[in-house]
Amino acid sequence: MGINALMKKTISTMKYEGSKSLVRKAYNYTKKRVLKKHIPSKYHFKDILFINGCSLPHPPRYRVDHQIEQLHFNGYSCDSVYYEELDIEMVRYYRTFVFFRCPHTPVVEELIQKAKYFNKTVFFDIDDLVIDHKYVKEIDYLNTMSKDELDQYMDGVNRTQKTLRMCDYAITTTGRLAAELGNYVDEVFVNRNVASEKMVDLSLKALKAKELKMAEANTAPDNRVIMGYFSGSITHNEDFNLIINVVREMFEKHPNAYLKVVGILDIPTELSDYKDRIIFEKFTDWTNLPDLIANVHINLAPLVDTIFNEAKSENKWTEAGLVKVPTIASNIGAFKDVMTHEVDGILCDTIEDWTLYLDKLIADANYRNQIGKQAHTTVINGWTTMSNGYKLFEFIESKLHDNIAFVLPSTQISGGVNVVIKHCNILRDHGKDVTIISMSEDDKNIINKDGEINVISYHRHSFHGLFRKCVATLWSTTEFLNMYSKITEKYYLVQNFETNFYEPGNHMRIWANLTYNFFSNIKYITISKWCEQWLADRYNKQAAYVENGIDLSVFQYQPRTFEGKIKILVEGNSSDYYKNVDESFKITNQLDPNRFEIWYLSYSGKPKDWYRVDHFLNKVPHDEVGKVYAQCDILLKSSLLESFSYPPLEMMATGGVAVVAPNEGNIEYLVHNDNCLLYEQGNTANALEMIEAVCSDASMRERIIANGLKTAQRKEWKQLEGDVLALYDYQLQPIENNGEKYEAKSV
Repeated sequence: MGINALMKKTISTMKYEGSKSLVRKAYNYTKKRVLKKHIPSKYHFKDILFINGCSLPHPPRYRVDHQIEQLHFNGYSCDSVYYEELDIEMVRYYRTFVFFRCPHTPVVEELIQKAKYFNKTVFFDIDDLVIDHKYVKEIDYLNTMSKDELDQYMDGVNRTQKTLRMCDYAITTTGRLAAELGNYVDEVFVNRNVASEKMVDLSLKALKAKELKMAEANTAPDNRVIMGYFSGSITHNEDFNLIINVVREMFEKHPNAYLKVVGILDIPTELSDYKDRIIFEKFTDWTNLPDLIANVHINLAPLVDTIFNEAKSENKWTEAGLVKVPTIASNIGAFKDVMTHEVDGILCDTIEDWTLYLDKLIADANYRNQIGKQAHTTVINGWTTMSNGYKLFEFIESKLHDNIAFVLPSTQISGGVNVVIKHCNILRDHGKDVTIISMSEDDKNIINKDGEINVISYHRHSFHGLFRKCVATLWSTTEFLNMYSKITEKYYLVQNFETNFYEPGNHMRIWANLTYNFFSNIKYITISKWCEQWLADRYNKQAAYVENGIDLSVFQYQPRTFEGKIKILVEGNSSDYYKNVDESFKITNQLDPNRFEIWYLSYSGKPKDWYRVDHFLNKVPHDEVGKVYAQCDILLKSSLLESFSYPPLEMMATGGVAVVAPNEGNIEYLVHNDNCLLYEQGNTANALEMIEAVCSDASMRERIIANGLKTAQRKEWKQLEGDVLALYDYQLQPIENNGEKYEAKSV
């Protein structure tokens, strides 16, 4: 964590949580960071991960580095990784993935499947038709390979096609490539190769150096006209063979004509008589190219007319244009698409065209300079990462599923956390990319019977990506919404009147209360009619509302006999005063231990010394909680404050009886002597009477159990999915998951 971030968190902790909390957190931070008992994560939340599957240096520079730069110019945060270093855990930390020329591997397949499970869009990017034998068979160089070499090459081609077919969309460099890729994916976007900031910088410096050199050479001008052929790889031999005789004719006609070859090229015997006018440069680092290109006068770009070559990009024209060198090229593919003949380049259909225009370029310096300057203007205005990135950003953004983050104080199980998790699973099942941001050190994905939700710890990772929607879930989590700038829509899920979480006199009451009247750019939402009412009455905040539901597959009905020892369940955190667990034990401590067995279920607080507890259950997984309720006969719940009290509903669903102290939150669905028994808060004698009545009056007990079951059935989550989606301004439009079924498992 940087010093600025550490200072912000220190101030925030002091402001919202007080000095005691600051001391505790400072101690924990020191213990974990300074004493090295905590290993910082190597991953951080960003928008896009590019996965590079190409071992050659040139293609990834254009298709990974340059596209990342384009997207950085338009607000996306990006990373890249070589495909052999891909880690499944990375799926948590990015909104989308772009696989560049990436061959299939088991890890690649698993990441794609898992990305689709989490509704993260997957793109494939490629700049050559190395995806099928029907395309690469046109490469003459393959005929020189041994059988083993060819088999290995074709294995890479086939594995690349397999990855392509698994992706949602493709991004490529040319129109012809896009047309062919359309046979493998539904939609293809053309994002042409462009020059990076570094290329522009090096090119302008090369131009300046060239001009300075020309000024110094006025007294002894160099009359040579140098044709440049930047071959790159050995596969370009057949392309150069197209114009061998034209070049020979230029040598014969123009004694000042020279040829510079940069890269790998076999010079044929036809030019052996002019070998003293051929300049060779070895394959070189790309940073040297601007200077090399700037010092030729004409850029040669012949291409054999094949589908494979039609799909190639216009890089040679772009690189030459940056240094004001005119390009003469075959009138096919990308050159045909982007160059304007005799304006910012020369396009040739026939050998006669090559002869005519190459002769004119060599003979007429003004003609060369005019075309070179216009090529420079065209490239600078439309073929750089700065000038031509928004459409790529726009395309990717249009294909991403909405992502939504829920900010939790921690992922420690509680009723409110369970509600958030259920909302998350509903949203994921309906096509949303869902993340839980834990404001604690919790950093493990949440997995239950409904599936898996990504969790990212705020304290272990940094955040740089965009959230289209972000939801605060407790007063202290609103700080993230106000601090983090890359959020489009902000929500505050109010599940309780948290001011009363603290006893009078505690300054935290003030900070909690401010979150209800201080924000104007946050949409308030709630799961309680009571919360909806006080937000409107006290703070003039109109909150959207959806009721809470219950998962009856977790809380299954179990008939009770009420014979033998009666099991009474007390639930709640003993350290939270508003849960009022002490009152429940003041009641149960008076019960006959020979008739009643006391079970205590808590997620964090432990039994106090004076509690009589026969069976203590701590941090029971939510999927197992229903079994606990089903083993008990009566729930005793004494909370002072609840926005929506789950335990009575959960006891009703399993066929038990709830004896409850009423409060503003639970009376929303509790009806005395109908689906529960309500006792007077603080009146332990009244509670004891209720418990005795449950045990002795079978008719009343059966009525309450039957009506409790009806109440629970009305609140089944499946019936509320449309309302939950509407709470976050989504419509009920089930989205079929694109990936194969992915079995949720911990990452």
